Amino acid sequence: MDQKGFRRGSFQSATSDEDMLEIAGASMDFSVADDDPPLDREMGGFSSYNGGGMNGTSTMMDFLEEPLPGVGTYEDFNTIDWVREKSRDRDRHREITNRSKESTWALLHSVSDAFSGWLLMLLIGLLAGSLAGLIDISAHWMTDLKEGVCLAGFWFNHEHCCWKSNTTFTDRDKCPEWKSWSQLILGHGEGAFAYILNYLMYVIWALMFSLLAVLLVKGFAPYACGSGIPEIKTILSGFIIRGYLGKWTLVIKTITLVLAVSSGLSLGKEGPLVHVACCCGNILCHLFTKYRKNEAKRREVLSAAAAAGVSVAFGAPIGGVLFSLEEVSYYFPLKTLWRSFFAALVAAFTLRSINPFGNSRLVLFYVEFHMPWHLLELVPFILLGIFGGLWGAFFIRSNIAWCRRRKTTRLGKYPVLEVFVVTAITAILAFPNEYTRMSTSELISELFNDCGILDSSKLCEYVNDFNSTKGDDLPDRAAGPGVYTAMWQLALALIMKVFITIFTFGMKVPSGLFIPSMAVGAIAGRLLGVAVEQLAFYHHDWAIFSGWCSQGADCITPGLYAMVGAAACLGGVTRMTVSLVVIMFELTGGLEYIVPLMAAAMTSKWVADAVGREGIYDAHIRLNGYPFLEAKEEFSHKTRAMDVMRPRKNDPPLTVITQDTMTVEDVETIVTSTTYSGYPVVVSRASQRLVGFVLRRDLIISIENARKKQDGIVSTSVICFTDYCPPLPPSSPSVLKLRSILDLSPFTVTDETPMEIVVDIFRKLGLRQCLVTHNGKLLGIITKKDVLKHIAQMANQDPDSILFN
Repeated sequence: MDQKGFRRGSFQSATSDEDMLEIAGASMDFSVADDDPPLDREMGGFSSYNGGGMNGTSTMMDFLEEPLPGVGTYEDFNTIDWVREKSRDRDRHREITNRSKESTWALLHSVSDAFSGWLLMLLIGLLAGSLAGLIDISAHWMTDLKEGVCLAGFWFNHEHCCWKSNTTFTDRDKCPEWKSWSQLILGHGEGAFAYILNYLMYVIWALMFSLLAVLLVKGFAPYACGSGIPEIKTILSGFIIRGYLGKWTLVIKTITLVLAVSSGLSLGKEGPLVHVACCCGNILCHLFTKYRKNEAKRREVLSAAAAAGVSVAFGAPIGGVLFSLEEVSYYFPLKTLWRSFFAALVAAFTLRSINPFGNSRLVLFYVEFHMPWHLLELVPFILLGIFGGLWGAFFIRSNIAWCRRRKTTRLGKYPVLEVFVVTAITAILAFPNEYTRMSTSELISELFNDCGILDSSKLCEYVNDFNSTKGDDLPDRAAGPGVYTAMWQLALALIMKVFITIFTFGMKVPSGLFIPSMAVGAIAGRLLGVAVEQLAFYHHDWAIFSGWCSQGADCITPGLYAMVGAAACLGGVTRMTVSLVVIMFELTGGLEYIVPLMAAAMTSKWVADAVGREGIYDAHIRLNGYPFLEAKEEFSHKTRAMDVMRPRKNDPPLTVITQDTMTVEDVETIVTSTTYSGYPVVVSRASQRLVGFVLRRDLIISIENARKKQDGIVSTSVICFTDYCPPLPPSSPSVLKLRSILDLSPFTVTDETPMEIVVDIFRKLGLRQCLVTHNGKLLGIITKKDVLKHIAQMANQDPDSILFN
């Protein structure tokens, strides 16, 4: 038969997020060729169609029993129809419930369907926890590999190598089993030449790790770069990015995350672990039909997977659930809350069973403070909050400016060279300073640490002029030379971390922001904590100290200041509040420090919001032009639907399809001559009375299948979208009935509807398009893209510069 303007099979695309795994260079073009009226090129539809010839004699197979392949699925870079997906799930559940009353087998199927969600959460928790343990162990070993190797077994890291050593506690890092590269090559570790050799080996290993990471990402899975949280927020809002949560992305992200962290770059593994956990969730969804065939249900699973990711990243199951609720999820029903909690619990239990750090803790920097804090200490805590907010706002502006420069200049064409240069600069600057040479997690652990009797760190080199101690509670003491040396080294480390992180986040390697942000805050907090401690020691008779900090008392805990500073800086960058406080509380295991953490987190958010409203993830979403409608922001402008709808004045009229007067050839001509993703169906062009809405993808697939499988369907066949088609002459070809693919209840608003209400409808119902009517007649259409453009325009931004970039 005549197939005008179509390529057979061209629309039989994959339906899973793991089949299309790679788009060259990971560059995304969301532009629409014909922008009047655009529908974001979003395609989807009902899962069947039916038809019959005239006189009621149907020669077609019943596609209600066997859904057409491709109908009801979505193209890449399109938004799902939340309302339709939820409706499908309700229909599926209703059918299973009704069948369960008919037989025992159907009842068992109903029970297994209800249990499948919990089984899926169990599998996600087990897989995410296992991968997190593997990443932790591998990264710890490869980080130490830059400095030396264990003779007892090259697979041991420095700490594990020295466990069986007979060295004293103070010399525990100098065990004979561990050899630095200079000791291994030259036979001794002292002297200038040994130092230069160690320096050189450190830089070479760092460059090898980072180059291998960027080459793997570039060659096999471009989506494995970055933290992944901005894209996961966008995917959870209903957008489809095929391959972003696929098998190859999971494998490459896991491998390259270890390499990137081990290279010593100023990045963390906590953000990418959320991406890894969501990849696990998406892949495991394909084991269950309920989640494989429904995009809305799959996004509920991904919300729970994000909670499991944060749970294993910080050892904070409750914080993970709250992070998913507060920061990444778009749709979070109550049952998702319970399942997120279960997935986070299983993931944390799995990681605890693996015990990657050998200390029965889930993270390297778990601490316990025992001394209470005083009310007057809220002043330095709030100062840390102000610092965190200012640094967060500065970092966001600087990083977005650099990333925009990377996207718009030739710099973006050389990702390998960029990683090489940044790694070289980082390694060369990091090695001379012991606080930047160590891994960032170890640095945070050292800064959080409360000095005890046996601590040999420079941060704990105080003048010991006391006669007796009560357990581990040491009185405030005068700082010794080691503390002063540590202070200026930490000050240099702070300056380096502040600036190098700006250029590191956003490179083509997996890069998290949690750990570098916490490191900046922890350094600032420790510096302030030691300053307050020394002030209280030398001036304990001042009025502000006399009431609660007497001489010989242990009243200031510098490690607590480091922890509060870490929370403040992380809050300033991400704008998290509740989940941040709970994560930090779970890290310390102390309830009494919730108030200082809350004060610092809220202060940092207020200060950062005063400078710029967006957190780092929202800023990157806007930079990349993802179609994300932020639910937290209010739309307060007095515009109406008629101001936003297409077509505008002087535009061509809206392209419509009539319900029973157009032929197959007419519809094919409309489809091939336009790029819209759907068409309103009206009674007639003259009346413009709305009947429904049909999606382009469903229309193409239905016509192609009808030509193949129904006798008598030709180019002159009439397409009918109603139950009863008008009588035709006996010599006419068969009628193609497509009522089953027609959406009979499209969302409509009147032309006078305030845009404030329209924006709320799009946010809360997850719409892709909304039809505009006047006195019952179709006037135009508003798409999600139109709404985003209008919001940008009202904010005095160029709408074309921020959308689909």
